[in-house]
Amino acid sequence: MRISDLKISKISRYYMVLLILGLMVFSISFAQETNIVAPANVRVFDTPNDGGKSLSVDWDLIPADTALNPNFIRYEIYRSGNPSGPFSNVGFILKGSNQYQDQTVLNHKKYYYYVQAAFKDTTAQSAVIGPGISIPQWFNIARINVLLATIILSVLVVWYIERAKKGEKLFIRRIAGIDAIDDAVGRATEMGRPILFSFGLGVITDVVTIAALSILGKIAKKSAEYQTKLLVPNNDPIVMAAAQETVKQSYIEAGRPDMYNENNIPFLTSDQFGYAAGVDGIMLRERPGAVFWQGYFYAESLIMAETGHSIGAIQIAGTTAVTQLPFFIAACDYTLIGEEMYAASCYLNPDPQMLGSLKGEDASKAIIVGIFTIIVIIATAGFLLVKPMPIINKIFETLVSWFTAK
Repeated sequence: MRISDLKISKISRYYMVLLILGLMVFSISFAQETNIVAPANVRVFDTPNDGGKSLSVDWDLIPADTALNPNFIRYEIYRSGNPSGPFSNVGFILKGSNQYQDQTVLNHKKYYYYVQAAFKDTTAQSAVIGPGISIPQWFNIARINVLLATIILSVLVVWYIERAKKGEKLFIRRIAGIDAIDDAVGRATEMGRPILFSFGLGVITDVVTIAALSILGKIAKKSAEYQTKLLVPNNDPIVMAAAQETVKQSYIEAGRPDMYNENNIPFLTSDQFGYAAGVDGIMLRERPGAVFWQGYFYAESLIMAETGHSIGAIQIAGTTAVTQLPFFIAACDYTLIGEEMYAASCYLNPDPQMLGSLKGEDASKAIIVGIFTIIVIIATAGFLLVKPMPIINKIFETLVSWFTAK
């Protein structure tokens, strides 16, 4: 082979590669041009399970709607109150999505829409569809699960309240921290030391603070009976006023109104660690024999509980602050965990309404736990069976979707 033939052969291969690349670019461009079509099967309908003032629009994705096609940009939605226009742009949806919710409409009014596919250099408009009319729904069908749960809870609560009114003895699990109140107050009395009670940093709107007021009433009544000094330093002035009234009423019920001294229920400061320092100072000076931490606490919980432990006081804590429970459990003798705080009021004063509500809630929780157990068993059975049974998976998916519906 001659040298000139070899050069010609190399040049031919070079041009062949260029020709193939050119054909590829042309085919891609041609495919993109031919995919310029308008969205099809456009629908407009009232958004289900809402309060009105909303219409939903959906359509089929166009062939050009792919991640590798840079020519197609987005879908644009146009609306008008008349099928002949004029239409105005009310929003857009990026590629890959085919649903739009128009929340700027009026109820009971007709609206017409079309969807426009926007490309780099051109657009493709769908046919005008409509009318769509927004109507508010009376019920959210997707939340039937909440309605059913509410009905079950209400029936159980009313049933247990009626049983309690008839004098039936309803079982309540004993709470060690509440049972220890008498022992703690008695121990402080025997030692000749006062009692200290703290609400933490809770405010009067916190449910846990209201529950703590019931516990304070029990402690105040016992301290009046035993003639033991009760100290209640406060972080919030409104909580302080409520605490003063609670203690005063308890002293009156115990027949010792002369023991009440509002100076023993002072306001310290609303600063977090300033309050912690003030309470620690009171404990180191007064050296209480019993300390009660009942309410909502933050990072100051361990500081105050450690001080109480260092002076040898018996400590009973109770809070719904999950992050502070470990510190109270470690530093205190007894701890009311979470909902035990709310059950304490019923435990101390078993009124029929409170007792029935507590038992009804517990029964509802037992039903929910039972349903969850059944769901877990069904899911496990569907996974472990050698021969798959679609009906089991279908039941599992139905139950899960029913509980998680929003």
